[in-house]
Amino acid sequence: MIKSVLRGFALATAMSAVAFAAAKNPTVGGAAMFDSKNIIENAVNSKDHTTLVAAVKAAGLVGTLEGKGPFTVFAPTNEAFAALPKGTVDTLLKPENKATLTKVLTCHVVAADAMAKTVAKMIKDDGGEHDIKTVGGCGLKAKENMGKITLTDENGGVSHVTIADVKQSNGVIHVVDKVLLPKM
Repeated sequence: MIKSVLRGFALATAMSAVAFAAAKNPTVGGAAMFDSKNIIENAVNSKDHTTLVAAVKAAGLVGTLEGKGPFTVFAPTNEAFAALPKGTVDTLLKPENKATLTKVLTCHVVAADAMAKTVAKMIKDDGGEHDIKTVGGCGLKAKENMGKITLTDENGGVSHVTIADVKQSNGVIHVVDKVLLPKM
């Protein structure tokens, strides 16, 4: 009887530990995000990032974002893509526009594992604004206001980090509310 109770207690403790470990990461698009999965494995489960996932596939970047990294991805939501001028997403997804799509997407990726606390420290250390170079060669300006990080793209468009620090096995995702665009 005692062994049975102890086994039950051990099982409940182990399950609580698993639930706690899974709860560390915020949910994104209604889906749990697991730090044991890579950026693509998690992103495909977010109902708020179906456009981003389709764009990553069309650009041929799935293999890269499944890779070792580390990567920091500023992940625009479906609403962010929908806010672009009418027809922009459909145009970008056409095979003949793959280079442009790739440029737009890689302007959302940094070759580092930069948690929000690290970015905030860089902003503070740089006097209130930190320049970020993306893998696509774009320059972003990061600022912090009342604990929230914003990113300004090369065209002056401002995106807000709405969900920070979604840890991945190969980096981190920060959900953003606007698509960051390169100068074309």
